[in-house]
Amino acid sequence: MRKVIARRLGESLFTAPHFYLTIEINMDRAIAMRKQLNEVSPTKLSFNDLVIKAVAASLTKHPAINSSWLGDKIRYNKDINIGVAVAVEDGLLVPVIRYANMKTMSQINTEVKTLAGKAKERKLQPDEMQGNTFTISNLGMFGIDEFTAIINPPDACILAVGGIFEKPIVKNGEIVVGNTMKVTLSCDHRVVDGATGAQFLQTFKDIMEEPIKLLV
Repeated sequence: MRKVIARRLGESLFTAPHFYLTIEINMDRAIAMRKQLNEVSPTKLSFNDLVIKAVAASLTKHPAINSSWLGDKIRYNKDINIGVAVAVEDGLLVPVIRYANMKTMSQINTEVKTLAGKAKERKLQPDEMQGNTFTISNLGMFGIDEFTAIINPPDACILAVGGIFEKPIVKNGEIVVGNTMKVTLSCDHRVVDGATGAQFLQTFKDIMEEPIKLLV
């Protein structure tokens, strides 16, 4: 496993010219919405499920982010298949949520739990780790504020998600306590330019700060 990780990520970091964009998100409304959704959801939704759904919705508006470098051309992927990095003993596996933009958060939750369980038991099938068009790596549950991630080939981008922390924020001209989360987008500069990545992050931020947009 370490050999495969070393080869793939070494090739990615030393072949693809990475650049990084970080944005901070007010999570107050996302926290409130998750609480409401869990009152009616058949499964207990996590913030990661909300992130996956919001990323999928954002990718539909920014197809350049949902693309791949193929050596001499760029492939714009029609399907939105999101890889979810899962930490396992001595390594990392990335099962793929296919057609994430067409699934509800409860469907995403169930699928992530199933695939993550299989990953930790080393029972993932090869086809369950293939076909990704974008990847999410979430270390928020480990108390990480922010970090940068290496792009997972053949994706053009990966989103590194930090934890949700209370901090003073300015709201309506006053300093109040708010909940914030930082995310960092790693981009392959052969495919994605800074403005394109920034526009994607702004769309993602808008959805996370007004998550009701996912329901309309």
